[in-house]
Amino acid sequence: MNPSDQSNTASLREPFAPEATPIPDLPSLGRNRKVLVVDDNVVVLKAFEAKFKASGFEVILARDTMSAVTEARKRKPDLIVLDINFPPDNSLISLQWNGLNVLQWLKRFEELSPIPVVVVSGDDAEKSEKKALAAGGSAYFQKPLNFTAFAEALRRLFRPIPA
Repeated sequence: MNPSDQSNTASLREPFAPEATPIPDLPSLGRNRKVLVVDDNVVVLKAFEAKFKASGFEVILARDTMSAVTEARKRKPDLIVLDINFPPDNSLISLQWNGLNVLQWLKRFEELSPIPVVVVSGDDAEKSEKKALAAGGSAYFQKPLNFTAFAEALRRLFRPIPA
C-alpha cells in the first residue's frame, strides 16, 4: 500500500476517541430517543456515549451480554449498538453468549424485535456481516467505525422526531 492509499483509508475511519462531537447530522434524530450500547471495551463505550449524547440521545451502557439483555428488557431502547465478541464469563452461573446470541434472543420477543440493532465488530468483516444480518441485525459496521457511514445508516433507520 502506498502512503497516499493509507492516508485515504485513515481519513475514512475515525478512532474511538471519547470526543463530545455529535455523530454527523444526527442531533435531530437523537431527540427523545434511547440507545443501548453494548461492548466490553470501556474506551469504545465512552466514545459511543459521548457521540450519542452530543447527538441528543439518552445513552444506556452495557459491558456484557447479561447486562445487555437486562437493559433491553427493562429500558426498551429505540436503538441497540451491539459488539459481537465478549470475554469469557468467570461467574459460577456462566452464560457464554456473544453478541449474535443476544441479537437472536432479542428478536424472539415481540416488544423487542422491532428495535433496530446495529452490529459492530473487529472480526473478519465478510463472515461477521453475513452472520449479523442473518441473525436479524439492521446494519453491520467494522471497527474502527466510519461515523459518516454509521450516521447514514441511522438516518435510514430513523426519521427525525418533530420538535
